[in-house]
Amino acid sequence: MGAQLRVYKRRIKSVTATKKITKAMEMIAASRVVKAQRKVAASTPYATELTRAVTAVGTGSNTKHPLTTEAETATRAAVLLLTSDRGLAGAFNSNAIKAAEQLTARLEAEGKEVDSYIVGRRGVAHYNFRERTIAKQWSGFTDQPEYADAKTVAGPLIEAIEKDTAEGGVDELHIVYTEFVSMMTQTAVDSRLLPLSLETVTSAAAAAGAEESAKKDEILPLYDFEPSAEDVLDALLPRYVESRIYNALLQSAASKHAATRRAMKSATDNAGDLINNLSRLANAARQAEITQEISEIVGGASALADATAGSDK
Repeated sequence: MGAQLRVYKRRIKSVTATKKITKAMEMIAASRVVKAQRKVAASTPYATELTRAVTAVGTGSNTKHPLTTEAETATRAAVLLLTSDRGLAGAFNSNAIKAAEQLTARLEAEGKEVDSYIVGRRGVAHYNFRERTIAKQWSGFTDQPEYADAKTVAGPLIEAIEKDTAEGGVDELHIVYTEFVSMMTQTAVDSRLLPLSLETVTSAAAAAGAEESAKKDEILPLYDFEPSAEDVLDALLPRYVESRIYNALLQSAASKHAATRRAMKSATDNAGDLINNLSRLANAARQAEITQEISEIVGGASALADATAGSDK
């Protein structure tokens, strides 16, 4: 076997092994995205209704709670970025990071100082490589997040917004994540969680696929709160932040699995095309070797015939 043919054989073997790996990863991602979709569908209605409940308390009472009242002059904001722990998901992480950087630039242009909170090793590595300050970071649960993980993430954020800005607190809380639209479409979005606004309710209803959105001119009913509206807000708002972060984590996980499935399918298809091309080249090299061997045999036979004919004379 010629040297060139051995090279082709070795490359075909290597690409075939890679194709098996990418195909297995595609199948694993396909099974995980279905489970993640179910979790998103189960958590979204709860997050939406909890948002409505908190809004009802905030708009149905005269209580000025720090988590529902706009600061007169907002000077500091927190941005929570959700990425994945692993790569091999196409532009999933880069799109989320780009959206976070655009949001940060917009907030800084408004004169606000931004604290970055990051979930996922990919986002942390991106910020560390560029020597950017990270207020808090989490990792290890992005593929299959649980509600306990959302509580862990929400804790420092709630503490930050409850503090005064002079003590290191923030006036606003934003979240950047990848919204799962379909198996083929995942979009990086940013949303302001706190202070709560009517736009937040509208976006939450849209994310849940609600048929009717909240109307701006709708007449709101009067409410009585026990023991008080402030106590109700104190109890509901941590649950609101946790539920919204949990839903965002689930959407991000579903989007990541869908992106991985799509990327691995593309890699598998490319590996198949490469194997076909290498096989054609290997066949051409084998044919060239066979042709050369036949030529050498014919040439040797001709030379032997000429030598025999010369000796007969």
